[in-house]
Amino acid sequence: MTLVQLEYLLAVDTHRHFATAAEHCFVTQPTLSMQLQKLEEELGVQLFDRSRVPVRPTELGKEVIAQARIVVAESKKIGEIVQNQRKELSGELRIGIIPTLAPYLIPLFVTSFMEKYPEVRLVVQELLTEEIVQKLGHELLDVGLLVTPLEDKSIKELPLFYETFVAYINPGHPLAKNTSIAPEQLDMDELWVLHEGHCFRSQVLNICNRGGGKASASAGHFDYKSGSLETLKRIVETQHGLTLLPELSVLDMPKEKQALVHTFQEPQPQREVSLVVHRSFLKKKLIDALQQEIVAAVPQHIRSRQKEQVVKVRGV
Repeated sequence: MTLVQLEYLLAVDTHRHFATAAEHCFVTQPTLSMQLQKLEEELGVQLFDRSRVPVRPTELGKEVIAQARIVVAESKKIGEIVQNQRKELSGELRIGIIPTLAPYLIPLFVTSFMEKYPEVRLVVQELLTEEIVQKLGHELLDVGLLVTPLEDKSIKELPLFYETFVAYINPGHPLAKNTSIAPEQLDMDELWVLHEGHCFRSQVLNICNRGGGKASASAGHFDYKSGSLETLKRIVETQHGLTLLPELSVLDMPKEKQALVHTFQEPQPQREVSLVVHRSFLKKKLIDALQQEIVAAVPQHIRSRQKEQVVKVRGV
């Protein structure tokens, strides 16, 4: 049994396809298949059910794969020990970030991080929360930037800051005359929301449910489910109704659009933004550097805010 065989084993489990796994391991499919066959012969068990498409691990194979992940992760720590002794940080850091954070948070820290650590290559993907957690588990990402708490025992959450929710209201809407609003004033029939799968959608529905708002999610006769907060902003500006936005998304708005932003009455609903890693995570020094750079880049009033009225990510 070799580490290479275990890495091939994990690749097939991750991609559930021998050709795709071989491509990601930079070997030919016959080479990968031969090494896995040798591993199965040595163990005397079948690790994958090859009769199914996509391939699936056998019940015993699942247990072997779980242990193989531990072994491979521990072996990589040897290289990390050497890396930690070097003064200059280097290597690749793979980051997954949710779409409601990416356009507002990435520009705040990415330039300063790259200037400070020129030997580090950042690879950033916009993904939904569930995809980030899954990729962390399969070691396809090193770290995630998302909204917590998730109550998932497979990951470790490192809170970075707390940002409030604000309402973005069309000037013709009755609530537009209010300086601040309360959740119970929200009418879900007039509220534009993101489509299913976005944690931000769940949080918006939780805010409305807590305030006694109606639990539908359409706006009049035009039911548009968007994956972009920027699209929802434009709809509110040019059509009607309102939407809820995270605080970072309205910080640099032109003055004329700032008039559409309305805060909530105290205690204002918040979302907890965290750096998330797998329990057996590697690249600790790189991730520590990323954490410090993000916190330093966030505006002071957000950075210093205490945890108060955090809205649940899941469940209404």
